[in-house]
Amino acid sequence: MLVTRRAFGCAAVAAAVPSLAARPRIPVAVQLYSVRKAAEADLAGTLARIAKLGYKGVEFAGYYGHDARTIRKLLDDNGLKAAGTHTGIETLLEENLPKTIEFNKIIGNRYLIVPGLPPVYRETIKAWHGTAEIFTELAVKLRAEQMRAGLHNHTVEFERLEGKIPLYEFLNNTPVDVIAQLDIGHARRAGMDPLTVIRAYPKRFVTVHVKDYHPTNKAALVGEGEVRWNEVFNELERRGGVEWYIIEEESGAYPDLEGIARSLERMKKLGKA
Repeated sequence: MLVTRRAFGCAAVAAAVPSLAARPRIPVAVQLYSVRKAAEADLAGTLARIAKLGYKGVEFAGYYGHDARTIRKLLDDNGLKAAGTHTGIETLLEENLPKTIEFNKIIGNRYLIVPGLPPVYRETIKAWHGTAEIFTELAVKLRAEQMRAGLHNHTVEFERLEGKIPLYEFLNNTPVDVIAQLDIGHARRAGMDPLTVIRAYPKRFVTVHVKDYHPTNKAALVGEGEVRWNEVFNELERRGGVEWYIIEEESGAYPDLEGIARSLERMKKLGKA
């Protein structure tokens, strides 16, 4: 697919991306939605077990009733970093934004990722352009806080709307410091080649959901599906701007922490953990 318009000098950014040899190893985190039952029952114990598996960070999708200082202590006690949080768009608007910034500063998180948009923000291309304006304004407010906002994709962001790809419209109309949290599995499920997406928008994929896609196996882990992982990792590290790989295992097919344990082992075999 051709993208005819680039926003905010993305092509120039691509030329300045350092070689793979110059980049440090990208740390691997886990999206806590993957182990939501365990985390809800015992967040402290679950974080300790995640650290023991070898993960370097976690991405939140809720805090299970804990305040920010408790969350920060649990992370510090286990040598974990906050790799991001999934937060509803309403938490980033108007009077809610200062509270969200304060909470995330305390836990040490820089990345505020909206996991999905209500229909009013995405039902037309005009709505997508309005959403882009919201995120552009957010980017300005968050720069002084050394934080960034972004959008996580499912499949709807790649389904043509009025002849256009919504995610591309969003990225074409936001500055480069607005994150596109690329979910590799969902992109592939939508019929996209992740490599095409990464190449089209350099430096936009700061945190990436490492998830495979198999047309008949919903429980496929990394390396068990259609994704060409070596090529994807190469492009992400060469031009994507990736700072965190985030495992998300959401099929519910694996008991307890088995799915994320197996996923991390597969990342190790791929030389990424």
